[in-house]
Amino acid sequence: MAVDATGSATSTTSTTSTAAKSATLNYDNFLQLLIAQMKNQDPTDPVDASEQMSQLASFSQVEQTIQTNTKLDSLLASSSLTQGSSYIGKYMTSADGTVKGTIASVKVYSDGIVATTTDGGNILVQAGITLSDSAPADTSTSS
Repeated sequence: MAVDATGSATSTTSTTSTAAKSATLNYDNFLQLLIAQMKNQDPTDPVDASEQMSQLASFSQVEQTIQTNTKLDSLLASSSLTQGSSYIGKYMTSADGTVKGTIASVKVYSDGIVATTTDGGNILVQAGITLSDSAPADTSTSS
């Protein structure tokens, strides 16, 4: 998902939410499976009640884990957006030194932040970038 520094979505790829929805079962689904298991069990070797409770506890734990991951994803996206918005107006040089400029906008993706300069250059925010409040003064002297 890409989010610009103003907080509006620029392109949404809801693979995370779709995967969570398809992987999430609710308690009704679990009870239907439990009833089907009880109907189809071997009468000479019935399922133990403690085993059924263990299955219910496991199901509940998986559901809680999915909800926790969803909330963590949201928190990380918010944190990245806050971090990315702090770059606007700063002077940035890419890690390899090929792209330089004042940052005009920032896009936050699920796998990183891309800053766009006022000249239209894109800089991947990663280890090795140089960030300053303003463009460095030209230190070359002519003789």
